[in-house]
Amino acid sequence: MEKRQAGSKLISKNTLIAYGFILPSLLVFAVFMFYPLFYTVYLSFFDWNMIKPVKAFVGWENYIALFRDPLTYMVMKNTLLYIAILLLLNCAAPYGLAFILSFVIKRGQGFYKSAFFLPSVISLVVGSILYLWILNPISGPVAMIAQFLGVTVPVWSKTQGLVIMVLSIITTWKVFGYNFIVIFGGVTGVPKEVIEAARIDNVPLHRIFFDIVLPMSSATGVYIFIMTIVQGLQYIFTPIKVITQGGPDNASSNAIYNVYQEAFVLYHTGYASAFAIVTMVLFVVLLIVEFRYVEKGIYYEN
Repeated sequence: MEKRQAGSKLISKNTLIAYGFILPSLLVFAVFMFYPLFYTVYLSFFDWNMIKPVKAFVGWENYIALFRDPLTYMVMKNTLLYIAILLLLNCAAPYGLAFILSFVIKRGQGFYKSAFFLPSVISLVVGSILYLWILNPISGPVAMIAQFLGVTVPVWSKTQGLVIMVLSIITTWKVFGYNFIVIFGGVTGVPKEVIEAARIDNVPLHRIFFDIVLPMSSATGVYIFIMTIVQGLQYIFTPIKVITQGGPDNASSNAIYNVYQEAFVLYHTGYASAFAIVTMVLFVVLLIVEFRYVEKGIYYEN
């Protein structure tokens, strides 16, 4: 009986110590995550411009106006297009490149890793201005080369459809290196014996990639998949702000930039808060779907 009581006291003491270590992190989350979230939900039911001393309660009117506004659906379509392009450039492309450098071209791995990772340490503002000069349709290097070849370069920042692709490329320039290094680590962690056995059996390289490397490095792949969606949309805010400001005619805007535009440019704080909550709910739904259907097929060693 005394041993049980001593054991329960020890567990209780260890539990309190554990909560003591967790408490600072919980306080940081409460101040910088939970409070802003609850306050955003609160503001979404009010009409306020951040200047008036009194907030006017409007109930669900902000949400109703949000779903009635055609701009909402245009912005969401742009957001999905950004996600598709970023996943292709920052998730699929690094995977293929990491496989090639790991099992096909093994020389110069250090050079390639350094070259691809270097843009990750450069400010995205600097990168946006650099690409704005490179892709200048009149005096940029690309325009000069195109003029020499007799080709006309379109004004990409004023062309709907093309502007999203170029902004995604600028963001990829910043994000690609980090994703490549992480995926490269996951791919090189695949046992070499399995790859050699497949090669002895004359298994084609594309089957080795899809049937062996991709499943056995899927834990890393899912991490990059999620981070590409979350961080990619955050990073792409910078080139939009620096170069297009959402134009032409909101063709380059996305959900995150539109929330900023409504809140801090037009001062529609309640409407912007409602838009932010709807965007967060959509991302939560995507995350639940990912954990429900994708996480089941993840391979974790040991």
